[in-house]
Amino acid sequence: MPLNIPMFLTWLRIVLIPVFVGIFYVPWHWAAPVSALVFLLAAITDWADGYLARKWDQTSRFGAFLDPVADKLMVAAALVMLTQVYASPWLTVASIIIIGREITISALREWMAEVGNRGKVAVAFIGKLKTATQMVALVLLLYRNPFLGIDPQPLGFILLYVAALLTLVSMFKYLSAAFKS
Repeated sequence: MPLNIPMFLTWLRIVLIPVFVGIFYVPWHWAAPVSALVFLLAAITDWADGYLARKWDQTSRFGAFLDPVADKLMVAAALVMLTQVYASPWLTVASIIIIGREITISALREWMAEVGNRGKVAVAFIGKLKTATQMVALVLLLYRNPFLGIDPQPLGFILLYVAALLTLVSMFKYLSAAFKS
């Protein structure tokens, strides 16, 4: 496993998870915006590591495995913590949908690779749209404080529900593609 910049960014995202969780729970007034900033940094590294690996031809099988794991761990941590903070049944349902889809699609991709059809469940545009919507929603919900006099939470909730809907649509698209093969 060569250590290059894309792989470093993936490992950085994993290292940031306990930092993110720790900052989230610190009882200081700056904890929410700083935890949102750490999450945003992780989201940017998620985009950057894949982009740079492809651009510099530094892709690897291990990187392809580790990148989505790092992403799913960070997102799951954020969703679990936010369900505690907001104590909303709607947020909890959206979180279960998102985490459940990630587990389902990861298992589906593993199974499809085992039967030699991994390409049938390759990342599609709807998956990328879901991820972008989800990341913006989570940053807004993590921030929790008014920004320039605007409360980010209502938009964060709306975007998270849109991400949950896109999550279901993309999951059914992937499942359909897998079972047609």
